[in-house]
Formats: sequence, structure tokens, C-alpha cells
Amino acid sequence: MKLIPALLASAIALIATQAASAHEYDGLMKAKKYAEAEKAANAKLSTDANNADALLVKAELILVEGKTEKLDEAAKYAELCVSTHPQLSECHEMLGNVLGTKALSGGMLAAMSSAGKIRDAYIKAVELDPKNYNARSSLLQYYLQAPAIAGGGKSKAQNLVIETAKVNSAAANLLQATMDLADDKFSSAETTALSAIPGNSESLNRMQRGVLFNIGASYVQQKKFTDAERVFGEIQQRYPDKYQGTYGMGRSLQEQGKHKEAISWFEKSQTLEASAAVHYRLAQCLQAVNDKARAITNFEKAINFKPALSKKLRADAEDQLKALKA
Repeated sequence: MKLIPALLASAIALIATQAASAHEYDGLMKAKKYAEAEKAANAKLSTDANNADALLVKAELILVEGKTEKLDEAAKYAELCVSTHPQLSECHEMLGNVLGTKALSGGMLAAMSSAGKIRDAYIKAVELDPKNYNARSSLLQYYLQAPAIAGGGKSKAQNLVIETAKVNSAAANLLQATMDLADDKFSSAETTALSAIPGNSESLNRMQRGVLFNIGASYVQQKKFTDAERVFGEIQQRYPDKYQGTYGMGRSLQEQGKHKEAISWFEKSQTLEASAAVHYRLAQCLQAVNDKARAITNFEKAINFKPALSKKLRADAEDQLKALKA
């Protein structure tokens, strides 16, 4: 059983967290000034131990930086946020995110023991704030990935889409596109995601980028590179100042063995938003074209970057570094 909250799946799989709903430290988190955010939150908690924004960012920092050894600590922050601010949707959402991450890293037993708590946290977050689209997206992922015995199922996912349509049509379209993608209905998912009009909602614009990127990535996995590049091109056109389109184009070209072409796209992606994943993929391409020095530099940056690479990619980067330096 896989329990992967949508918000964190993005962080684990790729380049940026689809962060929890806004809090006082949003600007620092978006700028990846994690040490500053932690210092500010600690200062706040020293005078107000139950400050919601500070508790939220303390939990978020552990998730974003991939500190799996501190997940119990993150859970305590989220649980304190819930107990002291029971009517705050973001606290329940964060609890779902933390418990979902623990389930993801803890194996089958951990997933089964916390399944109901994860689901209930997202349900409560949506109940308290129907416009918390991050929580709706995470709840949808739960329904799609958890078995019926744990409260999952496509019928519940579809009902969530229907209920969401009463609140916001764009959000409902993006959730429907996610459902279509889960059913391998790539064309329908693409059409539905592109039809969404997020307006000025930051969370919906972020959700649209994420859904479109996932569609493009799925095309790449299916080796449907023309389709993938069409989707990544759409992302670039709609969100020229965001990394998803350029990074996705680089990945499509890399998978085709077009490493020289991919390098320029990864370099452009770096200028929009640097990440461990971009450094890693760029290093792979530079290695493929025998640019040893730059490959070493980017593998080293990938290893040291925060948020960190997954354990699998980090291990590979370390192996490649050893080979390059031999």
C-alpha cells in the first residue's frame, strides 16, 4: 500500500515542494532560506510556544530538508498545532503531510497503522477550509492510492471531484486530470488539465504546473516524447518564469540520448530555480558528453543541495563522482 500525499510526492519525486498552505515564513521557504526560517520560528516559539505559523514551518522544514530521522519531531509540531489551533485547516493538513511521509518511509506496517489518521487529517483540513486546494489534492491522492479497507477507492475520489466542482471548477478539473492520469488516460488528463483556468490563485497555478508536469513525465516514461514535449512546451508558455517546463524538456531530451540539447534546457532550468535534481541530471548529461570537470562540479552540488536528492539518486551521484575522480 502506498500512501503518498500529493504535496510531498512532488517534493520527493522532483524539484520543489508543493508547500502547505501559506504561513508567516512563506517568503523565506520559497527562497530556500531554511536556516533563517528556522531561526525566526525558534525565536517566535521561545515567546509563544503554540504559535501556529512557527509550528507549521518547523514541521515543514523537516519535510522539505528530508530529515527522516526527525519525523517524530515533525509529528509533535503538527499535533501541537492541531491541539492548540483545532479550527486551523493548515494544522490538520500538515499533520496529514507528516504522517504520510512517515508512512512512505516506514513500510507496510507503518502505513497500515497510520492510514486512518492521514485520511482524517486531510478530510478535516478540507472541512475547515473548502478552499484549501492543497489538502483536497492530497486527499484525492489518498483515495486513489489506499485500498478500500483503509478508506480509499475511486468512488470516493470521484465524489471529492464532484464536491470540489461546487467550490471551484478549475480545482475540480485539476483533480479530475489527476484521476485520469492515474487511469492512464493521458490524452483526457492533458485536455482537462489545460482547460483549467486557475486565475490569480497561487495554489491552483502551482497545482496546474504539477499536474501538467506529471502528465509530461508520464509521456516520457511511455517514450511518447513528442507528446511530452508538447506538454512541457505548454507549461513554458503559461509559466515562463517557472522551472517545470524547462526541466521537463531537458528530461525528455535526455531520455532520447540527446544530451547536448538537454544540457541547455537544464541550464535554463537552473536559472529559474536551482535544485538537487537539476544538478544531478545536468551532471549526467555533461558526463555523457565527456565534460568531466563540469560533471564533477554538478554531481557535488547535487549531493550537497537542500532539499536533498532521494537516497537512490544520491547513492548513484556518489558512485559517479568516485568513477569520475578515479
